[in-house]
This record gives sequence, C-alpha cells and structure tokens, in this order.
Amino acid sequence: MDDLSYWLALHKAPGIGPATFSQLFEHFQKPETLFNSPEALNTLNLAPARRLAVQKAIQEPDWSMVEQELEWSEAPENHILLLTQTEYPELLKQIHAPPPLLFVKGQLSVLSDIQLAMVGSRNPSVDGHETAWQFAHHLAQSGMVITSGMALGIDAQSHYGALEAKGKSIAVAGTGLDRIYPARHKKLAWQLVEQGAIISEYALGTGPMKHNFPQRNRIISGLSVGTLVVEAALKSGSLITAQTALEQAREVFAIPGSIYNPLTRGCHQLIKSGAKLIENADDILEELSNLMFASQLGSMNNQSTTPSPDTVQNSHSLLPKIQQQILKQIGFNPVSIDTIINRSGLSNAEINANLVLLEVDDYIQSHSGGLVSLKTT
Repeated sequence: MDDLSYWLALHKAPGIGPATFSQLFEHFQKPETLFNSPEALNTLNLAPARRLAVQKAIQEPDWSMVEQELEWSEAPENHILLLTQTEYPELLKQIHAPPPLLFVKGQLSVLSDIQLAMVGSRNPSVDGHETAWQFAHHLAQSGMVITSGMALGIDAQSHYGALEAKGKSIAVAGTGLDRIYPARHKKLAWQLVEQGAIISEYALGTGPMKHNFPQRNRIISGLSVGTLVVEAALKSGSLITAQTALEQAREVFAIPGSIYNPLTRGCHQLIKSGAKLIENADDILEELSNLMFASQLGSMNNQSTTPSPDTVQNSHSLLPKIQQQILKQIGFNPVSIDTIINRSGLSNAEINANLVLLEVDDYIQSHSGGLVSLKTT
C-alpha cells in the first residue's frame, strides 16, 4: 500500500481536523510507521481528544472510503496531490500550514501559473459586479490566472470574466469536490474544469460547513502573487483573505469607491492600512510586471476591455454636438437624468429626446431606477 492510501485514511477520519493532520504529516515521513507501530504516536505531543481520534483511525481505518477517493482520482481530470510531490504549487508550499493534501479537478499544470486572487462581496453593487468582470477579463487576456472562491457575487464574476476572455481560472472550494456549492454554479464549475481547475483540501463528501470557508481563504491568497479586493464591507470574508495575503507577504490591492457605499468601506480600510489603490487593471500589471514575460506585457498593454470615458467620447465626434455634450456627462457608473441636467445645463426635454437616440445607436445603456451609463460591450 502506498503513502497516499495511508494519508487518505487519516485525512478522512472523524476527529482529525486540518491542524492535527498537518502535525501528523510534518512529523511522520512514512505514514505506514503509524499503522504498523502505533506507539510511534507517543513521539508527537497531541491533546488527549486528538490522540484518541488518531488512535481510532489507526486501529479502524475506513479503507472503503480510501478506495472511493482513489477511484475518483483515476478520472482524467481528477487528481490528489501530496505536499511532497513536485506538482504541488510552489507558492502554496511557502505559506504557514499549507494543506498537506489537495484534491484537484481540472488542469494540474494551471496551479503553477502566475495567479491573482480576486475577492469581494457576495451581494455587490452594479459597479462592483461590472468591475470584477472587466478586471478579470483584462488580466486573463494578459496571461494571469484568476483565482477565487466560486461564491456568489464578486467571486463568480471574476471567474466568468476570466473564462469569457478564453483565459484560465481556479476556484478554491470549501466543500469536497464531489459537491458544487452554491448549486447554481454547476455550469460555472464545468467551465472551470475545462479552462482551469477547482481545488479543495477537504475530503470527498464534505458539505458546505460554515467554518470551512474562512479556512480555505488562506489557500486562495497562498496560490497567488497578490490579492485584489473589489468590494468588501468592514466585516467580511474578503478582508480575511486580504489579511492572510499580507501575512503571507503577498501584494494586496483594493479598488476604491463611493464614500456612501458600505461595500467599499473595507477597501478604503485596506488602502489606509497600506494596500495599493487600484484604478484599472494596468495598475496591477505594472506592479507585477517582473513576474510576467516581456512578450505578454507587450500584448496586454494594447488590450483593454474598459476604455476610458474620454476615449469613448472622442470616438463619437461625428454625433450631433448636443449628443456629444450629453455623453461627456455620462460615465461607466449609472447616473440619473437629474444629474445629467445639473452637469450639462440642458433641459429635461432635450436630454430625454437625445438619450433615446443614443440608446438606440448603442452608445449608452439603461439601468433600473431611470439611470443610464456608457455602454461597455
């Protein structure tokens, strides 16, 4: 029987959590020693409850479950990695308490590519929703792998932006890889497997337990050269990820927003604490340029999915002057008709009539509440 089988037996055993498993993995080079000589456990200082759990796992291992996980790993897209293997991502090895065992579904090689973590609110604003997609799209086109947690909101938009750019993306799950959480992301999960990977430190059959998600955040940041926080409240899982990134000596980036938006207060707090303020994707690429190939940098600087308002307006020089004037008052953040009136000095009638024409001609888009913004796609 090989080492992996023994480690899987201990990994799955009730009462042996990530901390205890890490202790066992660090202390015993050959897990077979524990099973053949249980007294070897005496060389490790464990709390009584943890010691009993390990003793039970040694005496009554669940070999049927081990067999199921080994069978799972035989599928072409499924892998089980030990910390000691060369395929294990080097950056993740460098963090405090790296997971000794990783389940991977997808492309194994993508784990060693240059990654940027993107995290944020599960209930983002319209701006946050669009910003996450646009940043991920641009960065993925530039050759970076976008890593996140497959949660609702910013996580999902970051994955989608990267995948729709024909780039690569990695999701770190808080469940076993035989589960998809949230369930509505089944299609996203399959896209990730095809264009990247989904990984987890949790055994097959592990459900979405609340304490798993903060624990997995250290993996999201640990795989990545930096973490970008798009939107985050003052108390959020995104700030936990940012904090672990700082502890791992990785870069932390944050996008500022309106002072009236509670979802940007976490970003503002990070910036006050030393995170780099980011206004566009190229800010990140400039910071991380030494990690990118020169040829990649040359192409990415010519690619932008988020043109500036000035660029958009200059491309409309053939429009009637009144429509050009209106466009100058509209950005990518949705604005109200009253705001356009105040900025332009035009009448309500003039603005309404021309907004209809601008929307028909695909220069602007409408939002709920009577708001409009420049069209970005």
